[in-house]
Amino acid sequence: MAEEALANTVNSVVPGDEGKAKFKKCDQIAFYSCPALQWDASAATVSLPKSGRFLISHRPMVLSLEEGSAPSLLRQKQGNVTQYLPLLDTLVITEKGAQLELQDPDAQVKLLLQVCAINDGTVRVTIDELNPIRERYKVPDVLSGQPVCERLKVVGREKGSLTLGWGSGQYQFRVSDSPFLLEVLCEDEVTVTLNPNGRLYFETLQNPPKPGLSTEPNEQDGDHMGLWKETFKQFVDIKANGPSSVGLDFTLHGFSHVYGLPEHADTFQLKDTRDGEAYRLYNLDVFGYDIHSRLGLYGSVPLLLAHKPKRSIGVFWLNASETLLDIRTSGDGPPATGEGASPPPVKKRRVSAHTDLHWMSESGVIDTFILLGPSPSQAFCQYAELTGYQAMPPLFSLGYHQCRWNYVDEADVEEVDAGFDLHSIPYDVIWLDIEHTDGKRYFTWDPKRFPDPVSLQHHLEERNRKLVVISDPHFKMDALWPLYCEARQGGHFVKDRTGELYQGSCWPGDSCYVDFSNPKTRAWYSSLFALDKYKGSTQFLFVWNDMNEPSVFNGPEQTMPKDAVHAGGWEHRELHNLYGFYQHLATVEGLLARSGGTERPFVLSRSFFAGSQRLGAVWTGDNLATWEYLKISIPMLLSLSITGVAFCGADVGGFFQDPEPELLVRWYQAGALQPFFRGHSAIQTKRREPWLFGDAVTAAIRSAVQQRYRLLPYWYTLFYHAHTTARPPLRPLWVEFPREQCTFAVEHQYMIGSALLACPVTDPGATEVKVLLPGTGESWYDVSTAQVFRGGRTVSFPVTLDTVPLFQHGGAVVSRRTESGSCTADLQKLPFTLTVALDLQGCAEGDLYLDDGYSFNFRDRKQFALRRFSLERGRLLNRCADDRGKYDAECSVQSVRFLGVKKKPSAVTAQISGLLKDCTEVQYQAASNMLTVGGLDLDVEKDWEIRIL
Repeated sequence: MAEEALANTVNSVVPGDEGKAKFKKCDQIAFYSCPALQWDASAATVSLPKSGRFLISHRPMVLSLEEGSAPSLLRQKQGNVTQYLPLLDTLVITEKGAQLELQDPDAQVKLLLQVCAINDGTVRVTIDELNPIRERYKVPDVLSGQPVCERLKVVGREKGSLTLGWGSGQYQFRVSDSPFLLEVLCEDEVTVTLNPNGRLYFETLQNPPKPGLSTEPNEQDGDHMGLWKETFKQFVDIKANGPSSVGLDFTLHGFSHVYGLPEHADTFQLKDTRDGEAYRLYNLDVFGYDIHSRLGLYGSVPLLLAHKPKRSIGVFWLNASETLLDIRTSGDGPPATGEGASPPPVKKRRVSAHTDLHWMSESGVIDTFILLGPSPSQAFCQYAELTGYQAMPPLFSLGYHQCRWNYVDEADVEEVDAGFDLHSIPYDVIWLDIEHTDGKRYFTWDPKRFPDPVSLQHHLEERNRKLVVISDPHFKMDALWPLYCEARQGGHFVKDRTGELYQGSCWPGDSCYVDFSNPKTRAWYSSLFALDKYKGSTQFLFVWNDMNEPSVFNGPEQTMPKDAVHAGGWEHRELHNLYGFYQHLATVEGLLARSGGTERPFVLSRSFFAGSQRLGAVWTGDNLATWEYLKISIPMLLSLSITGVAFCGADVGGFFQDPEPELLVRWYQAGALQPFFRGHSAIQTKRREPWLFGDAVTAAIRSAVQQRYRLLPYWYTLFYHAHTTARPPLRPLWVEFPREQCTFAVEHQYMIGSALLACPVTDPGATEVKVLLPGTGESWYDVSTAQVFRGGRTVSFPVTLDTVPLFQHGGAVVSRRTESGSCTADLQKLPFTLTVALDLQGCAEGDLYLDDGYSFNFRDRKQFALRRFSLERGRLLNRCADDRGKYDAECSVQSVRFLGVKKKPSAVTAQISGLLKDCTEVQYQAASNMLTVGGLDLDVEKDWEIRIL
């Protein structure tokens, strides 16, 4: 086979994994703790390094000695060290907020505290040096605009404290000086406290010590706390600006359930970290990542959401350097005893529910936002107002994507494309990995395997399908390659600390890395996607950004050294977590420019940051073909969804290893119920097209994919709402049932919008699945059989290989196409069918959003239709839900299924444009209480009603 020949000739292999030692543990991170001393427990002495000295001059810092443990020099992971004093008499109030000075009484260091009340229920707190010797890095480009602030006013002043209020007085902000506390009050109740444990930590910038530190890793220079130099394995990190870490602690009062903080392969509800590693946010290429690990993965969103029955809040920590978060949760469980008490305790005290957070970053400034909700939807919207709403995807990108590392040539691509039609499995996009290029040079094509890429793309477009190609951030160092020379001469590469081009190793071998942080470089990179520049490309070609953490095979933790230098002289450490975001941004801007700004781009990125949602899609990276990876994908996607990154998915089947047939089927069933739906496999694995595993497997996969396509009108409507209101398509149960505490820890099932509850099968050999159906007094209907279940309980749902539990919420209307077609373009021509699930009052409602599926006309020309279906008292109405839009889709509603109809109606009539007619295609099934009305042909964009008499 051609693929076997390719595998024998290419040298693209997954780099050797050195195991857990490749990546740092928290105690190896200098700004977190400095384990430089050697402890001899038997002698109870501290052994200094060979130099016999160590630095403790830089404050704040402490030598910690706890009973039964070794001492260590601690920087951020510590108790009270510096008690900053707020100088209340320095308060200044402006149109943009309030500011006052903070002072370290011992070191006479001054900081500037600024508070801004954003008019949607968000509080911004920033802390910076008052007079830094040089500017500190402040994250640009992530906020989608300058937040609109409300004017603050002093509403209370007491000895040692002052209170600021804004708006109607619902929210207040109180500053106290003994001890220094910042409190956010909601309706006179303290909701969030900043600095409750005195963990405000701010290493002010210094000039380098003299003489300069050696860059040799084995030379003893006295800096054993990583202040100016840090060593990990054979890698030495020289810190040009010295120690500059920042940190702050928070208490969330009344909250014991916290979520978010992607990306980690861990439970949806974040864990207490006191007995383990802190959650780390540091974008890394972690192939085959460990399950239930707090190690940072491919992307970072420093947003944590907390929820309790009557309020949801968020804490957004805007910092792009390496960041750690320690979490301590307490609740109203068993009474706690005083610290150090021995049994029997003298006195027990009940601990009220709260969560303590300790954010720590290597550099930058403190810039944090408190989102005050109070509802989950309001918290989502508050975050979106800051960082942007989910981009409205082109319709084709919600279909199924077929990917492999690598489809070997044009004939292979065409054969796979034909295979989907032959086996009646719809799909929209086929993908090409790195082997499609000429020697791993991006923006090129292998001249032997892909000699005519334009014809290939037109061949696919004739079938209304698209091609996606990979584009990584590294450029092969090749003096004969014009694009490399152009980038080098234009100053578009990252430099090392000596000012030379930074050279790392990746798929092409020796490589340079594009400096996407530079706006001029992003503009240059975007221009490469122009049709006259990217030879072999067409307007039907879309892009996949991979390896953009960035991945560097020979770098520390397989990424770029922190002392590499970007435009403006900024060290890589300042903006590491932004690197992939910036490539994603440049690629999106390139595709926008290619179409003259008229067509929606599609770009998938492996690395991401806050704000990536406004650019496109992400996925969970290089997973393995095991049941554990299938199971963990659900909490990983829920974490992404609630932190703004709504267009997300996990590779179906697992990227690496060969899945057994049952696992492959279950993964397709799960993937079909996730926002981004892609099958992908590595070059070392067997071919995995869905028709290669026997008729039974093919049939089960076909059914899952076809059901996905029929449901795309509902998915597309959900993405419109994500784009306009920030409500994610994928939602944890507590978003829809915020007062039901039984939902707070559920992570194996989820809501798709407000209408559907999904519980994918994630265990081998399962014959039943336990499903929590929330909502006492609610109704839930099995989508396949129309069987009704009462809410407020857990049911055992029988499953076979062909089924997956999916329920429609009573009171919801869901729109589908009558058939699946072969791709999304076919769907535009097919009529709709509605499923109307009655609640106990006999009511239901739901939306349907329509536009052309690919352009920005919905935004620029208001060419869209938003229709609302509502059922009450036996009348199903179709009305316009947004009269700003107008769009003629030339589609009709062909049939309606009513679930929960208790008796057979005497008649059903339809009325449109003043004309009343009897419906003759009416079927009632008493056993399932289902009424089906067919033969309707009702224009979806016109007002009409159906009456059940």
